Amino acid sequence: MEAIGLAFGMVFNLQTMLVIAGASLFGLFVGAVPGLTATMATALLVPVTFFMPPIPAIAAIVTATAMAIFSGDVPGCLLRMPGTPASAAYTDEAYAMTRKGQAELALGAGLVFSAIGGLFGTLVLIVSAPTLAEFALRFSSFEYFWLVLLGLTCAIVITAERPLKGIVSLLLGLLVASVGLDNPGGHPRFTFGVPELLGGIGMIPMMIGMFAVSEIIRFAVDTSARPLIVDQPIHNVFRGMWTLTKRYPVQILRGSVLGTLVGALPGAGADIAAWMSYAISKKSSKEPEKFGTGHVEGIIESGAANNSAIAGAWIPALVFGIPGDSITAIVIGVLYMKNMNPGPVMFTQNPQNIYAVYLLFILANLIMIPLGWWCIKVAKNLLRVPRSVLMPIILLFCIVGSFAINNTLFDVGVMLAAGVFAYVLEENGFPVAPAILGVVLGTMLEENFVTSMIKADGNLLAFFGRPVAATLGALAIAAWFLPPLIRRVRRAAVA
Repeated sequence: MEAIGLAFGMVFNLQTMLVIAGASLFGLFVGAVPGLTATMATALLVPVTFFMPPIPAIAAIVTATAMAIFSGDVPGCLLRMPGTPASAAYTDEAYAMTRKGQAELALGAGLVFSAIGGLFGTLVLIVSAPTLAEFALRFSSFEYFWLVLLGLTCAIVITAERPLKGIVSLLLGLLVASVGLDNPGGHPRFTFGVPELLGGIGMIPMMIGMFAVSEIIRFAVDTSARPLIVDQPIHNVFRGMWTLTKRYPVQILRGSVLGTLVGALPGAGADIAAWMSYAISKKSSKEPEKFGTGHVEGIIESGAANNSAIAGAWIPALVFGIPGDSITAIVIGVLYMKNMNPGPVMFTQNPQNIYAVYLLFILANLIMIPLGWWCIKVAKNLLRVPRSVLMPIILLFCIVGSFAINNTLFDVGVMLAAGVFAYVLEENGFPVAPAILGVVLGTMLEENFVTSMIKADGNLLAFFGRPVAATLGALAIAAWFLPPLIRRVRRAAVA
């Protein structure tokens, strides 16, 4: 009890509360600007944390991350330009709701169920951190290979109405992911003598281009294309949320659980959690035909997943010092810098620090609701700005965001090329989302496959040699072959 009292004292003091307020506003801004990411928000805060005590430093990162992941939904919903990669999974769905005059419902669902997912992930972090971290550590390259394949399968599920075009788009994404030094030989591949390509094509510039720049090109080509409904009101975003909670309790729980589990797996994170959750939501829905037309069910589930993954990623980071995602990789450096070395000793010798982290997560997700409501009220004015004014401003932010990642104009070129490429794809009926997923997971797929083949000396049966790997492999194979088999059986029964 003494440790809990000390934790409350460290969190609920003037300095920490001021840091939380400032970091929240900063996170909301960064997440809402297409081209700036939650990871970038965390990285920009690191120099500031040099001058803070340990708990305020961690408070700045926790609150900024939670706010940025949520606020990435706002430009995705209003402009079809996701602010963060974690929002990209359901951007088309949210934008379709905006075009139907349901922006208020889409934004409200994103806000409320992000907070619920975040609180669920925090509860799991508090109750089960050591157990889940040990489970995640049992994953070898064999398990990760099947997990990534399941994630790639999600891309086909998302585009079930046009699977062949979805597969082509996915393969293009995997092709882009293969650019750079091959694994494990380190031989240049598809670089064409360009030094900047040795490190591969950056996922963030590509995502900015494929979602934001393609939309700008579409507007430039046809200024009447896909106009927003500028007069729709956004008053009370909480209206109807209790009804949605009662209607979709399974989806909320499933998204929160999946997000926490995926977040606890080192190297996964909120982006993959959102994609997987959206695909599972569509696959399990009683109304799958409504997905893509402006249906709130997928937003509820994947919104809960991406915020619960934030807390889940801290589980291996705190217990074993293994980052769950790029954000916690930065966090671990800050923890060491503040002499809060992660590991089991942290739980036994300095429990007040762990309890303070728990309190910060709870507080961040609670204040997300009023601050998120304020953010939405401010952002709704975007609907009133003429797109001829708005588009050049957004393009400027996209250029700045792409350049800031590596301070190189090459990433700006990647962004512009990806925008033209995505525009051509969409104009010919090819979905963009599978290509993005292929880029996100392609490198991980190759690394885990090659590592596994080296371990197994080329024996493919080794991929089924471990219980968890065999289970995941069976699930992946079932996801590929069961749907067409069921369709054939049904056709045979009808005939």
